[in-house]
Amino acid sequence: MTRKLRIALAQFDFPVGAVASNTQRIKAMLAEARDGHGADLVLFPELALSGYPPEDLLMRPAFLAACERAIHEIAASCRGITAVVGWPQAAGSVVYNAASVLRDGRIDRTYRKRELPNYAVFDERRYFAVDPDGEACCFELKGVKVGLVVCEDLWFAEPMAETVALGAELVLVPNASPFESDKTAQRDALLAQRVQESGAGLAYLNLVGGQDELVFDGASVLADGDGGVHPAARAFEDHWLVADFDADDRRFTRVQWPEEDDETRESLAYRAIVRGIRDYCGKNGFDRVWLGLSGGIDSGLVLALAVDALGARNVAAVRLPSRYTSGLSNDLAEEQARLLGVRLETVAIEAPFTGFLEALSPLFNGLEPGIAEENLQSRCRGALMMALSNKFGGLLLTTGNKSEYAVGYATIYGDMCGGFGPIKDLYKTEVQALCRWRNARSPAIPEEVITRPPSAELRENQTDQDSLPPYEMLDAILFRHVDQEMSLGEIVGEGFDRDTVERVLRLVRISEWKRRQSAPGPKLSKRAFGRERRYPITSGWRD
Repeated sequence: MTRKLRIALAQFDFPVGAVASNTQRIKAMLAEARDGHGADLVLFPELALSGYPPEDLLMRPAFLAACERAIHEIAASCRGITAVVGWPQAAGSVVYNAASVLRDGRIDRTYRKRELPNYAVFDERRYFAVDPDGEACCFELKGVKVGLVVCEDLWFAEPMAETVALGAELVLVPNASPFESDKTAQRDALLAQRVQESGAGLAYLNLVGGQDELVFDGASVLADGDGGVHPAARAFEDHWLVADFDADDRRFTRVQWPEEDDETRESLAYRAIVRGIRDYCGKNGFDRVWLGLSGGIDSGLVLALAVDALGARNVAAVRLPSRYTSGLSNDLAEEQARLLGVRLETVAIEAPFTGFLEALSPLFNGLEPGIAEENLQSRCRGALMMALSNKFGGLLLTTGNKSEYAVGYATIYGDMCGGFGPIKDLYKTEVQALCRWRNARSPAIPEEVITRPPSAELRENQTDQDSLPPYEMLDAILFRHVDQEMSLGEIVGEGFDRDTVERVLRLVRISEWKRRQSAPGPKLSKRAFGRERRYPITSGWRD
């Protein structure tokens, strides 16, 4: 007799802290998986009940108690199907990252995550404990032995090996693994390695959705016991994923599985940002966004991203021309707004800028104009954009990129004003690549916006390269120093000019205080500014 299981994977978003609504949704999804998809087993993502990462909510006894009540409520409703639901389990003075097997109206057993990540964006050892008496988890369903490990457990050989030693033919892996460029191939290689080592099939389910700086890509995967890895599910989208598992040959047959059709770096990064904007706005109660549209490439990309995330009718762009703004900049901003069907307003900054200069003239008298006057223009723009956001509602998006934030080429309380920074983890050269990727789908950003020399237009005939090395060189240095943690000597050893590298690294070091005050934005790289890269503001280290 053939031993088969139909498995439903819930690749959906479960918002952080929304215990009551997550509970009702999971209960409804149990019935949908059973009655709508004919599933024997339904798998939910890591910590689906609480959302991931719940951070210091885990230090609140009332929150943990609510999760405890909720898991029992869900278990009571779980009949005619077996479910695996992730939740934070309090046990005395400690908390475990747990996943419970629910069936027949009760909690059948609970597995506690064994490998707690404590690097990059992860702080699990701050919140969770490892159960010293924790055991591998394996249960039987319709004659099939099913094992369970959670996320980071899969990256270590022992949890999987011990689970298979109990007889597991199929291993479920609920995850909350944030998106990171270039991680897909590494993940697929790991899955292939684990199934080749064990001979068991793997069902790898990942959370999807934006949570503050993190974006979870879903992209769930099945791997057969012979080592074959199936195509990933469509990234950044909510889907029911359904497959049949044949325990005799340990292979999956996909029943409902929308496949990912574009795993290029640009496609995944662009869609990660779109999902990040949409969820940040939706979860925080914003139904529209504002941004300053300069006619430059950064604001041009942010406008396209915002329109793709929220729709043109929910995006308002504002030109903020100064005495130094070129006619071309104004024209390109108007052209892009018309191209995307976005409302465009114009608020000149000459009057407030002149007012500031007049107010400061007794103190500035006799001094040459310089960076103070340049920054005043940016701060006029920031104040005006915040006023529009306050008056009419909506979230102000910042338009700074990672290259600028790295070296401090951004004005605190000026162009850094705003509540979310969509491209803050994209270097300038990556901004250019994403613009071209987006335009290849349909025109969204005028070509001259992409090709014109970048300029802040805060003085006559200004370009970014008056103050910075060419972006190709700057980004190459920054990538080595920020993302790869290379030292001055190591970067110079790769052929870069020592004086240039010293200047760039000094700018990175002295700009930490600005970055601490920057708006959150979606993490895309291995070393995003913010919670992933935590350098001291005050430091004597110079390499």
